[in-house]
Amino acid sequence: MLLSHHEGKHSTEDAIELFKEVEKMRSPSSPIPVFTSDDWDAFEEALINVYGKIELPQYKGIGRKPLPKLVPLDDLKYIKVLKKKVKNYVFETVQRIIFGDPEEIFEMFGADSDSYIGTSYAERINLTIRTSLARFIRKGMNFSKTKRMHQKAIPTFGRSTLEIRTFFMMPF
Repeated sequence: MLLSHHEGKHSTEDAIELFKEVEKMRSPSSPIPVFTSDDWDAFEEALINVYGKIELPQYKGIGRKPLPKLVPLDDLKYIKVLKKKVKNYVFETVQRIIFGDPEEIFEMFGADSDSYIGTSYAERINLTIRTSLARFIRKGMNFSKTKRMHQKAIPTFGRSTLEIRTFFMMPF
């Protein structure tokens, strides 16, 4: 299911806005979704800002008292999938579990520690939107010529097709 979308730059502030919107949609009784992304550092910082808690390290009696720091919640799960390319060909995919217990994450995906975790859920949404909405095809006659019409396309698309198909499923 397409929970939310956010138009903006690839900045931490825009990522925070996106995750706040996702958090508004989530029921307090449901678990935090599993997040996957490519090598985009803004995601990590934004996830900690939205799904983090302030922790005060213990003072050991010597020197200055430590400053409070923002740490991720225990049930936050985030996986970075890095695609190494040579001349536009992917020759290696590296997965890094940034937040969460690796055993629990691999179990959720039904995989063992040597198996592949990819960004296929997000990639599937992108492909579905691009193939279903002519305005998102670059170099096409129907490409969005104004920002206003481009911004209105995804909410309209999401409302009209949510009854027909599911866009995004999280493994729970």
